[in-house]
Amino acid sequence: MLRWALIFFIVAIIAAVFGFGGIAAGAASIAKILFFVFIVIFLISLIMGLAKGRTP
Repeated sequence: MLRWALIFFIVAIIAAVFGFGGIAAGAASIAKILFFVFIVIFLISLIMGLAKGRTP
């Protein structure tokens, strides 16, 4: 998931350099969405790992 966010971020940067506003905005929004989805999945897996590790 993080890989896709980085790919769309790079596409957004390249599109911004060439001046394609619509493409840059679309790729940046996709990158933002994927980034936040990745953060949520990471936090859930972190909490699950901590909860699993506390068995008596």
